[in-house]
Amino acid sequence: MSSSRFPLLQRKEERDAEVTWEDQQRINEFSKLNTRYERLDDEYKREKEEDEYLDDLIMELELLDDDEPINYKVGDVFIKMALEDAQARVQRDKSRLSTRVGGLDAELAATQAKMDDLKKVLYAKFGQAINLEKS
Repeated sequence: MSSSRFPLLQRKEERDAEVTWEDQQRINEFSKLNTRYERLDDEYKREKEEDEYLDDLIMELELLDDDEPINYKVGDVFIKMALEDAQARVQRDKSRLSTRVGGLDAELAATQAKMDDLKKVLYAKFGQAINLEKS
């Protein structure tokens, strides 16, 4: 039978698909992964923005005069420090942040891959009767 020739039959079959315990577990797992993905994505965007800010800061520090101390923010206070020390500190922060961004990117990719696998299984069984897409 071609599903295009009998679209009502296909829809009725999808509507009548029984949700087993395993199916419910897959749906729950997908929901957890989706929540995790959204949280990781928000964190990734914040960290990526901070990483870009540090790139700009590194370029700005290169334009400053070496003789003049600069104000460097640590927590809620500013301290005066030599330009060379500030540059080293920013480079260290940039390195840590870039590592963090790379880790978040890998976590996002792994989470998305798991979600895609679950989508294939769930859409194969439920077709249009289930919606796993973001709105």
